[in-house]
Amino acid sequence: MRRLLFTAATTTAAALTLAACGTTEPAADSTKKPSEAITLTDATGAKVTLDGPATKVVTTEWNVTESLLTLGVDPIGVADVRGYKTWDTAVPLTTDPKDIGTRGEPSMDTIAALAPDLVLATTDLPPAAVKQLRKVAPVLEVKSADGADQIGRMLDNLDFIAQATGTTDKAKSVRDGWEAKVADGKKALADAGLDGARFAFADGYVTSNQVSLRPYTSGSLIGSVNEAIGLKNAWTVKGDASYGLGTTDVEGLTALPKDTRFAYIGSDGDKNSTPFTGALAKNSVWTSLPFVKAGDVHRLPDGIWMFGGPVSMEAYIDAVVDALTK
Repeated sequence: MRRLLFTAATTTAAALTLAACGTTEPAADSTKKPSEAITLTDATGAKVTLDGPATKVVTTEWNVTESLLTLGVDPIGVADVRGYKTWDTAVPLTTDPKDIGTRGEPSMDTIAALAPDLVLATTDLPPAAVKQLRKVAPVLEVKSADGADQIGRMLDNLDFIAQATGTTDKAKSVRDGWEAKVADGKKALADAGLDGARFAFADGYVTSNQVSLRPYTSGSLIGSVNEAIGLKNAWTVKGDASYGLGTTDVEGLTALPKDTRFAYIGSDGDKNSTPFTGALAKNSVWTSLPFVKAGDVHRLPDGIWMFGGPVSMEAYIDAVVDALTK
């Protein structure tokens, strides 16, 4: 958890266009019709042929878990089930999938025992682990993040997973819902006189009594969503190329403009993730900040995964609009 929450993941795979097409090659299972086979090229350029739409799917990262669930497919195996249930309740697990281990080190034996017809991974998973997984089942990797176009990446990943699972109609419906939510959120903020309002989102963590803060810049998914609904990102720090995440401390907050509105997401299941009402509550720098004095600090609801898919981001839009227009 702490690795992803406070270490910006490094994406080593080159940015490749996701492509998918039907194929007439005979499927491995003689009971399958040749036309049911699906050939996909993933984010690493690997070409994988499935006998048909995948139904027994294992996921090694929470964002692909969420996308799969959003498309109406229940995974049979999920990395860090407890963590997912803590941090992503926007799209809850309604079944009891097997926990396959951590997101960085999935158990090959556990996955093999599930006999999946597809493993969905991201480019954050170490190549050595992916190589081992390919000996167990077909593996498709999606690019985990793209600081140049986070929303486009999120939607393209959803479409790619839909092609692998035969749920393209559902994906289109989700896209339509997403576009409508963005439009509604933008209008609600504009109607409240908040179009162009300065807004800063961050998360924080306490380790050995030290508070670490992570700004979500314009290159982050959250930052991109904020701008899509008409807010202006107040952060001036630079984020990493993949996730658009910066690093700072409480003193760094003094660089934010005086009219900034500030928001964060924590988790009651992880007390160290809410320093803004904990370790910083009596910190003189924190309490002297203009937005703190003005009461413009908003804790958004738990369970909205900041690196999730369209449904998490729709929940985020609702939360931001509600917080800023009360």
